[in-house]
Amino acid sequence: MTSAKTARRPHHWRRDLIELAALFTAVAVADAIANLIGHQPDGPFLLVASAVVLAATAAFHTWWARRHSHAPPSDGTPAAPDGTAGEARGGGAGGIAGAEETALWRMRTTVRDAPGSLAALCLALAGLRVDILTLGTHPLARGTVDEFLLRAPASLQAQELSREIAAAGGTSTWIERADAHDLVDVPTRMLSLATRTALDAAELPLALRQLLGRCTIHSLPAVSVTGRPTGESAPVEGVLEETVMRLRDPSGGVISVERPYLPFTPTEFARARALVELDARLGPRVPRGEDVLTLPEGNEITVRRADHGDLAAARALHDRCSQRTLGLRYHGPVADADRYLDHLLSPRFGRTLAVQTASGKLVALGHLLWDGDETEVALLVEDDWQRRGIGSELLGRLVALAVEAGCDSVYAVTQSRNTGMVAAMRGLGLPLDYQIEEGTLVITARLASDRSRAGGSGRPAAPTEGARR
Repeated sequence: MTSAKTARRPHHWRRDLIELAALFTAVAVADAIANLIGHQPDGPFLLVASAVVLAATAAFHTWWARRHSHAPPSDGTPAAPDGTAGEARGGGAGGIAGAEETALWRMRTTVRDAPGSLAALCLALAGLRVDILTLGTHPLARGTVDEFLLRAPASLQAQELSREIAAAGGTSTWIERADAHDLVDVPTRMLSLATRTALDAAELPLALRQLLGRCTIHSLPAVSVTGRPTGESAPVEGVLEETVMRLRDPSGGVISVERPYLPFTPTEFARARALVELDARLGPRVPRGEDVLTLPEGNEITVRRADHGDLAAARALHDRCSQRTLGLRYHGPVADADRYLDHLLSPRFGRTLAVQTASGKLVALGHLLWDGDETEVALLVEDDWQRRGIGSELLGRLVALAVEAGCDSVYAVTQSRNTGMVAAMRGLGLPLDYQIEEGTLVITARLASDRSRAGGSGRPAAPTEGARR
C-alpha cells in the first residue's frame, strides 16, 4: 500500500531524463558488444548463448524471490506484515528467548492509585526481560496492591528485581519463588480449596495456609485443656488488623492468622472468611474411609480417621493402659491424660488415626499435630497390643499425611527408654536428627517434599495450641 503523501508526490523531469539517458547508454553498449562479437567466426552462436543464459538467470532469480520472500526469520521470530522480523514478546530485545532457562516468581507490590503506575511497573519488568503471566489487583484505601506471577531469566536475582520495582514506584515489595501450582487462576484455586474444606474439617487450616501464602496460623480454643475459659473470642465478621486477622472458629475459639512481612488486603480477608463460613455451615465432618489389615498372628484390625465421636472409646483406652505407657506418651502427670483428648481429637489441631479390633474396641491412637510451622507425631498403643507392628503402621500413615499436607519435617517427643518409638522412627528410612532436652528425646525426621518454593513457601503452616507435650 502507498501512503497518501507518497501518492501526491509529483514526478520530477530530471528523474525521467536520467532514466532515458541510462536507456540510450545501455543500448549503445549492447550494440558495441554485438558488433564486436558478431564479426567473429562464432559470433552469432555466442550472442544466442548469452541471451539464453541471461534469460535463465532472470527466471531463476524470479522463482527464488517468490519462494523465499515470505519465509520466517532464521531466529524463529514471527515476521511482521512488512516482511521484517517482529519484536519478541515483551517488546524489542526484552523478550525471553525460547531456549533460555527461566524461573517463576510471585511478586506483590504497592503502587499509587494513579494513571500510569501499573504501566511503569510493566516497563521496568520488560527492561529486565520478564514476562508477566498473571496479574491481580487489590484496591486499598490508599494505593493498590498488584500481585504478579512472573517468568524471568534464571540469572535474574530477587534483589535486582526488587530494586527495579522500587525505582518504578513500587513499595512494600515482596518476592518469592513460585512453581507450576501457581499457574492455576484464583477462581479455580478457591473452588479446589472449598472442595477440600467441605470434605474434611481438618483441611481448613491447610486451605487457609495455601490461600494466604507464607503465614503462621494459630487455633486458640475458648476453653483450655484444664477446662477453664481462655477468653479467646472474635466477632462473627472477624477482625482485620493489617498483618493479623482473627476469625471466629466454628468449633469454638479463634483462628488467628499472622503474616508480619506483608499486610493482608480486604480481598484476602474476605476469601478467608468465606472458607471459615463454609466450614461453619457444614459442621463437624471426617472422611469415613477405613482400611482392614491383618497382623502377623492373624488378627484383623481396622485403621480409620478419628474425631470427637471417639472420645469415650479413647478414654476407655486410657483406662486399660498402664501407668508406664501413659507416662511415655504424655510426659507429664498421668492423671491429666484424659484432659488432652478433647484437644487431640479436634480436627483444628491436627489429624488422628484410630486402630480398632474386629469387636470394635479402640486399641491404638496416632496423632499428627500442627505445632506452628512444625508438625508433631505421637502414638499410644495399648499394652496388650504392643510389639505387633501397630505403632510402625500408624507412624507410616501419619508421615504420609504430613507429606500430603506439604510438611517439611515431623518430630516425635519421647524418652530414650521408649525403644518402641525410637525403633518406629528409625524404621521410616528417613534422615533423622536427635536432640536431648532435659532428659527428653526429640527425634526429627526430614521428609522428601515435592514443593520447590524458596523459603519453605510451599509448606502449609497449621494451627497449634501451647507447647510440645
